[in-house]
Amino acid sequence: MTLEINGRKVEAQHGDTVLGAARRAGIRIPTLCHYEGLPPSGACRMCVVEVEGQRGLVPSCAFPAAAGLKVQTHSARAVDARRTLVELLLANHPDDCLYCARNNECQLQDLAAQLGVRRRHYFGGRTPARMDVASPSIVRDPAKCILCGKCVRVCEEVQAVGAIDFIGRGSKTRIGPAFDEGLNVSSCINCGQCVAVCPVGALIETRAIDEVRAALADPKQIVVVQHAPSVSVSLAEEFGLKPGTDVDGPFVTALRRLGFAWVFDTAFTADLTIMEEASELAHRLAHGGVLPMMTSCSPGWVKFVEQFYPDLLPNLSTCKSPQQMLGAVVKTFLAGRIGVDPDRIFSVAIMPCTAKKFEAGRPEMGRDGRQDIDAVLTTREAAELIRMYGLDLAALPPDAADTPFGERTSAGKLFGASGGVAEAALRTAHYLLTGHTPDDLKIQALRGLDGIKEYRATVAGTEIGVAAASGLGNARKILEQIRAGRKDLQFIEVMSCAGGCVAGGGQPRSASPDAVRARMHALYVIDRDAAVRASHENPGVQRLYAEFLEKPLSHKSHELLHTRYERRAPVM
Repeated sequence: MTLEINGRKVEAQHGDTVLGAARRAGIRIPTLCHYEGLPPSGACRMCVVEVEGQRGLVPSCAFPAAAGLKVQTHSARAVDARRTLVELLLANHPDDCLYCARNNECQLQDLAAQLGVRRRHYFGGRTPARMDVASPSIVRDPAKCILCGKCVRVCEEVQAVGAIDFIGRGSKTRIGPAFDEGLNVSSCINCGQCVAVCPVGALIETRAIDEVRAALADPKQIVVVQHAPSVSVSLAEEFGLKPGTDVDGPFVTALRRLGFAWVFDTAFTADLTIMEEASELAHRLAHGGVLPMMTSCSPGWVKFVEQFYPDLLPNLSTCKSPQQMLGAVVKTFLAGRIGVDPDRIFSVAIMPCTAKKFEAGRPEMGRDGRQDIDAVLTTREAAELIRMYGLDLAALPPDAADTPFGERTSAGKLFGASGGVAEAALRTAHYLLTGHTPDDLKIQALRGLDGIKEYRATVAGTEIGVAAASGLGNARKILEQIRAGRKDLQFIEVMSCAGGCVAGGGQPRSASPDAVRARMHALYVIDRDAAVRASHENPGVQRLYAEFLEKPLSHKSHELLHTRYERRAPVM
């Protein structure tokens, strides 16, 4: 059907809203509360437009497109209404933009600039609020909250966690966890998707930059760093480069210039994870172990199971995540190899995920009174640190990560995308069960942005059903099927965030679906062009087993690379 927007003929599809039709036509209507893919809430009213025949302004996010409709998106009346809304939001909003973590990337700040709001016309008392800094992953500043509701929606409708909601009524309305307690004692799983969608500075990650800078400045400490598989294909956006650009080489150079003594690639221990996880799967298949086996590399997902599905804890793989595996071997194998006290090593991880900060602090993730990982930076924090030291990522020459933990296969790199862990695990499981690597390594059924993907194969006479879920709302659907008696799955991969780590809560903000798709495609291109594409073929991993770990599932590997999980009582 055809409608008219700002005097232009625009094509719309059945079920479209005016906002959706306008966006596809390249017409930008501002909004603070709209969440692509979810039903409209109409909470912010920033997207109001004039429609011929309607008495008042209407919210374009909820107004259905219809043939013959005539719409003005930026009439004087609509623009004045938006200016008034911004002025009212600013009336009791903190004026600490210079100190705010969202300065220069705040949507409210951007709207004020776009609409020419340069004077305060309304004056309101500041809403009394205390900051919530107790979470290891997320900081809440209720004073900056504009009640758009996006954090509530992503937590409830996408992640199926419901850790936060609206509290109070009228002018006393606010957003917070149950009983208005801290996030640390709520059912929050630390995924950071609320941080990713918050348009202002009401939700940010718990920062570790100062801690890392202090370690880098301490001559007594040996500071090592690892970076996750998805970071190199998302960091570029923080520096104005095209989404999906792989900056792995320049990123390594930047980390060295920042002063890190050793730079490692977490994809190395992604390969190590596959060796342990595929061996665990093969052992369960051969010896009647608990099936389906579920991945354990996403810490938000692990906490989700601990809280909401403790009866399925035996299904979780006992493998640590690649981050924690690398932290463990750095403070044991590497410390012994270079002859230093592990207490002198300060281990930093650069991750796409805020939940990795929580994971690093879990008491199971260390030994002898020391944690395996000392600090976790998000992709955003890493970009801030690079800019702080005046480095231009786009102008830096490439370099390679250090051995012994710098060699990786493209299978380890696939960990950054939903379905990638399952695809990598199947390559090695096939080898363990048959003695040879499959001829066709690509599994198209496990690729892409679908929330649930399934694949079936027969390997050495064994039927293997695989499912990959991204976003915990999708994971909940599969878990309910398992509880109801579904028996045709042997392996389940779950990523806490929709799309996988490429869309993690610590990645560059305001990523469109196209940007996430570009990051994912970049990982597939790396896999397509790689010389070594199966984890069991990684020569560095082979040497680590020969010199230190002995073999997958050995006593040593269980001591360092595996862990346990415990039931948690969720706060409802």
